[in-house]
Amino acid sequence: MNSTAPTDAAEEVRLGDPDRFAATLAAPAAARVVLLPLYALNLQLARAPWASGEPLVAEMRLQWWCDSLDDLGAGKTPAHPLLRELAPLVARTPALIAPLGAMAEARRRECWRTGFADVAELRAHIAATAGNLMWASALALGAPDAAESVVRGFGYAAGLANWLRAVPALAARGLPPLPDPDREAVAALAATGLVEIATARRARAAVPRAVAPALFPGWLAPWVLARAQANPERVVAGQLEPSEFRRRATLLRPAFSGRW
Repeated sequence: MNSTAPTDAAEEVRLGDPDRFAATLAAPAAARVVLLPLYALNLQLARAPWASGEPLVAEMRLQWWCDSLDDLGAGKTPAHPLLRELAPLVARTPALIAPLGAMAEARRRECWRTGFADVAELRAHIAATAGNLMWASALALGAPDAAESVVRGFGYAAGLANWLRAVPALAARGLPPLPDPDREAVAALAATGLVEIATARRARAAVPRAVAPALFPGWLAPWVLARAQANPERVVAGQLEPSEFRRRATLLRPAFSGRW
């Protein structure tokens, strides 16, 4: 890993989010420095709802991050070292605060272990978390407004793939992860992600090459979603994890071609 990458954020992502960490290794060194603090923040926000079995306590922890992001957007000096690392990015690209704040707010549902009434609710949650993270990452790399719908669509697909991989763990923690766990419903849900991937790739020209590393974390999504669609019972059974060979082989696409 390039020595200019922010060490604390890099180590946190390496340990807590190995897929995103691997994706950053496929990116140019300059992009890694930008992306790793954002991925480390995502980890903090994702962990906050599970910091306590008491929903109110968990929400208080999450609220601290929400308030701190508001302060960061207002130009105040952050107390947390990770937010101080993010401060130059936000100063350079103030539009980052909106998707980062939305990511934090979306996690309140997880604090209260609230299930999803229908696919639309689940889709909105994934778009607000994974979709906003990918768009924030793209913004930090200089994405134009014209790229937003493409990035967000691909971000939803990547987030859905990760959500389906996490179904057993989420259920064990008391959060009903699927609005309908029936085989046909799960297959249809996976299909929505595959449609988004195909749609985004057709519009790939809207995403400048320098922004492409923001989309690299979705490198496993096509394989995971196709597997979930073909064999939906694997979702509940927790059988969507790729082999190490599969992970390495599919990462070659972004690593060598810069294509997602």
